[in-house]
Amino acid sequence: MQGRNMTRWRDPKTDPRQEKKSNVITPQGHAKMKALADHLRRVRRPELSRKTGEAAAMGDRSENADYTYNKKALNQTIAKIAYLEKRLDELTIIDRLPADLERVYFAAFVTLEDEQGEEMEIRIVGPDETDNARRWISVDAPLARALLGKGLDDDVSVAAPGGETTYIITAIRYQSPEA
Repeated sequence: MQGRNMTRWRDPKTDPRQEKKSNVITPQGHAKMKALADHLRRVRRPELSRKTGEAAAMGDRSENADYTYNKKALNQTIAKIAYLEKRLDELTIIDRLPADLERVYFAAFVTLEDEQGEEMEIRIVGPDETDNARRWISVDAPLARALLGKGLDDDVSVAAPGGETTYIITAIRYQSPEA
């Protein structure tokens, strides 16, 4: 059976795409996702519907590149809206600081020092708001899992592609949920 949606078979037990995501998010991440879904629903989808209609009115759809492109973009936008709405319903907004601010929990900014003395600051966020450029990592990531519950000056070992890496927690801070 051939088709455009056919892919190679993956064992569901070992496929990383099958792993269950945590359903937590910061208030800022929730607002950003909601704004994106709203923009796609109110602006992008009507715009693509209009363009698709105009392209369809030009005649033969089988050889109409504008129609094909806009129809594909419209379908992708509709799918993205459906995904975002479903995901927003599943999420739990963590809008309070933890009781113990001296330990690493969800939404913490953690400064780590590696074995070479180099420092980096990461933030533990929900899987929907990760950002490599800002070093925001998912609460489901191996490094985040190793950090959760640890305190200042604790050693953390994490399996990395280049071998096991050890970090020392040098600072923990939290941002007010209202910020």
